[in-house]
Amino acid sequence: MPKAKKPDKNRVLRVMQLLDEAYGRETRCYLTHEDPWQLLVAVILSAQCTDARVNTVTPALFAAYPDAEAMAAADQEDVERLIHSVGFYHSKAHNLIACSRDICVRFGGRVPDTIEELTQLAGVGRKTANVILGNVYGKDSIVVDTHVKRISNKLGFTTEQDPEKIEYDLMKVLPRDHWISYNMHIITLGRTICTARKPDCAGCFLRGECPAGGENVSL
Repeated sequence: MPKAKKPDKNRVLRVMQLLDEAYGRETRCYLTHEDPWQLLVAVILSAQCTDARVNTVTPALFAAYPDAEAMAAADQEDVERLIHSVGFYHSKAHNLIACSRDICVRFGGRVPDTIEELTQLAGVGRKTANVILGNVYGKDSIVVDTHVKRISNKLGFTTEQDPEKIEYDLMKVLPRDHWISYNMHIITLGRTICTARKPDCAGCFLRGECPAGGENVSL
């Protein structure tokens, strides 16, 4: 298979500019949290679930278990009862407790700040780790979720389907100062304009820079 052609640098910069103009440069996490551990919990819960749903569950969860130490000592059935509505609650409850125990025992109660350490925690993959690195520690990172995977392929920034390979492709293509904001912008774009079921190509401000921009334009 021939190697995929690297996207034109000027087109990438134009896409970044259009995203900035539409959504600003301020990065915003949609998961409600007050500290690094709470964000880690919320991101683990968000797998296969909307941020809005997670935000309805975490207030009661954090009231019952305000920190990693409390969660590490939790009864799994009690945690399951509190997070039941987010789906996959058995495995998520197990991971929350195991992850919190590791944080307490191995990291002195502090959420680690490297991708190598974060991905050693139960329930934490590269996506979750990069959310923490970017939003908590301000480290340049690229989060590959379903929106980023789908739209990055449409934009021609990658031809890969594996999230880790997409992450590495985007690290080569995107300006480093846009690594964090790109995810936020693409999530918003994917939820409002470039939706999975019915993308509004005709109404998309990226249409002129998107190789897939004519797919859903009525003539």
